[in-house]
Amino acid sequence: MGDTTYANHYRNIDFRAEPHKYKIGKGEQGVLLAEPYKSEILPHWRFVTPQIAEQSAQKIYQLFLDYKKQGDFVGMDMARKFLQMGFTRSRRYANHSSGKKYATDGSVLPQNEGSEQSPKAESARIFYSYYQKAKDDSEYKKLKQKWQTINK
Repeated sequence: MGDTTYANHYRNIDFRAEPHKYKIGKGEQGVLLAEPYKSEILPHWRFVTPQIAEQSAQKIYQLFLDYKKQGDFVGMDMARKFLQMGFTRSRRYANHSSGKKYATDGSVLPQNEGSEQSPKAESARIFYSYYQKAKDDSEYKKLKQKWQTINK
């Protein structure tokens, strides 16, 4: 499934009502499309400072745990994706203050000097730790394996 097909597959679906239509996808794929999860999680997704990132990651991880209590694998996977996206986006801003990794000619722009000490790098580390907790959660792993077996 190409990116356009994947996005089109997600439009106008309530994945809580029709979870069988959910495809895990690669990485963060579908994170800004899958409803109602996007609307539930996105308002909490912030990484501008480490303090805000910590509050955001804690809240999103709590949503992950809430979905887990409800037996809602799709919600768990979407919360995991938002945690992953918090890591990747804050890491990108740590490396490139403009948020743009590529120049107009497609070449990779040089990274900011001192990017490892930037507040965005700390935000990335915070999100990464919560992302790892979600990704490595034993119940999540079982449900993911089951989901992949059933939804081939």
